[in-house]
Amino acid sequence: METSLRYGGDSKALRIHAKENFPIATNKHFQMLLTGLKISATMLKKVHAALDTGSGDLGYFSGIIRNFYPELSTTLGVGLRYDKQDKFRYTVHGKTKFPLTTNGQLSFNIKGRYDAHKDFQEKKSRGAAEFSWSIFNFQKDQDVRFKVGYEVFNKVPYLQIRENNWTLNADMKGKWYVRFDL
Repeated sequence: METSLRYGGDSKALRIHAKENFPIATNKHFQMLLTGLKISATMLKKVHAALDTGSGDLGYFSGIIRNFYPELSTTLGVGLRYDKQDKFRYTVHGKTKFPLTTNGQLSFNIKGRYDAHKDFQEKKSRGAAEFSWSIFNFQKDQDVRFKVGYEVFNKVPYLQIRENNWTLNADMKGKWYVRFDL
């Protein structure tokens, strides 16, 4: 299970985020994301959940079936999302990567997501194009990744800096969050 601590500028709470992949078949996994809105109760070995300790509610849940197409450097996923604001939504998302160098450290990525409310009346779309540059052994035992991109539907440039376990995300509208992978 992958877990991380997340805090954003528009939040008043630290979130604990957990993710687990379950293999279904070759190149297919079931991905679960569970996020609470405040510091969570202790996470047990076989429980993949985080709760909002203030209200006891599940802050976010996602179940997605993803197909990996390694020969195309592409993923495509379909599933369900739940969060406290939007409730249940159907989701479809995809990502493709175009390596710009032979070692794959510099790439151009295109990604998108489409969410629809359970009655298909409300819809949300997200899409981005980004450049990603990974530097392995930037310093001894330190890997760094820089991403610079543009979110097409919100029309906002963004930036990500990742160093081993730390990630800083920010956009030109002043939105930011910090993540620490445990």
